[in-house]
Amino acid sequence: MRPAGPVRDLVGILPETVAGALAYFLLPTIAFLFLEPYKRNRFVRFHAFQCLGVAVAVFIAGAALRVFAFVVFFIPVLGQLLVWLLTMLVSLALFVVWVVLVVKAMQGEMFKLPLIGKFAGQQAEKVQGV
Repeated sequence: MRPAGPVRDLVGILPETVAGALAYFLLPTIAFLFLEPYKRNRFVRFHAFQCLGVAVAVFIAGAALRVFAFVVFFIPVLGQLLVWLLTMLVSLALFVVWVVLVVKAMQGEMFKLPLIGKFAGQQAEKVQGV
């Protein structure tokens, strides 16, 4: 990780840190991966790919929760309560991770999540068209 610092560059019309933070909202992520000059900026690409990795992790967590819900739903009262409680805990944890990622991007840091961050870092290094 590099230390937080002032805005280094403008990327298109946005400061680099703002573009990195916006990359954690899904629609700008897709746009940043295809539009010039965002697709050439390593910082923005890293955060865009990390957002896509988090989105895949959320999809997998949702699928696992549905399977768990199907299995324990038939337990009277307790099963439904367990499903509700686990869903709320996972949702809260994912929201906190998302907020931390947005804040770290605004601070100019390339904060890497354990598995997803390594993939995002590798993809960010592959700048297209250079």
